[in-house]
Amino acid sequence: MKIAVSGKGGVGKTTIAAFLVKAMADRGRRVLAIDADPSPHLARALDFPRAEEICPIAEMQGLIQERSERDGPFFRLNPRVNDLPERFIREKGNIKLMVLGAIQQGGAGCACAENAVLRTLLNTLLLSREEDMVIDMEAGVEHLGRGTVASVDCLLVVIQPYRGSLETANKILALGRDLKMNHLEIVANQIHGREDLDYIQENLGVEPIGAFLASDRIREAERAGLPIYEADHTFGKSAADLLTVLEQMA
Repeated sequence: MKIAVSGKGGVGKTTIAAFLVKAMADRGRRVLAIDADPSPHLARALDFPRAEEICPIAEMQGLIQERSERDGPFFRLNPRVNDLPERFIREKGNIKLMVLGAIQQGGAGCACAENAVLRTLLNTLLLSREEDMVIDMEAGVEHLGRGTVASVDCLLVVIQPYRGSLETANKILALGRDLKMNHLEIVANQIHGREDLDYIQENLGVEPIGAFLASDRIREAERAGLPIYEADHTFGKSAADLLTVLEQMA
C-alpha cells in the first residue's frame, strides 16, 4: 500500500502521516516513510534519533549536480538514482525513513534538473519497493501538477474546517482526477464536533474517511519537542481506524 499525504500548509499533514506510519508499524508491517516536503519534519514527528542532523537529499547540491549531469541548459531527464535509497535510508524498528525534501529556488531560476533527480528517485521508490509507503508531500498542489504521485494507491488530502483549507483541497482533488488517480480521499483534522464535519460535507461535497479531533496535547508535545505518539492516544486510535478503512479500499 502506497499512500501520499497532501494538503494546505499548516493543516497537520505531517502529524497525520506520522501517526499513519506508526499505525502500520504497530500492525507488524514494514513501512517506508518519505518526507518530500521542502521543510521536512517527519523524522522528528517519528522520533528518529538525531532527526535535526538529517540533511534532505534536495539540499545535497553536489549529489544533485552529479546525478543530473547538468551542462548549462542541458541535463539528464532520467538520472541514475538506483543506488541512493540504500545510502540515505535510516531505520528504526520496522520503519524506514528517507528525507527527500524539495527544491526551493527563491527566484534562482529553473530547477528542472534538480527536480528531475528528485522526481526520478520518488518514482523509483514507488515502483520498486515492496513495503508499505507513506509520503509526506509538499503543501499545496505543485507536486500534482508535476504528476509525481500519480502511481500511489491513494492520495489523502488533509483538511481543517476553514475556507482556505477547503479551497486548496478542491484544487488538489481536481488535479488528482485529471491524473486519474485511483483513490482521492479526505481526512479531517482539528475537528471539534459534528458541526465541523457538516461544514466540510456542505462545502466539499465529500465525506472524510477519517477524522482527528482537536488536541491541545499534540500541539503542546510538538512545541516541546516530545514524542507526539505519547501525547494523545485518541490520535493513535483515529490513525488505526483510518488504516482499517484504507485496507478495506485496497
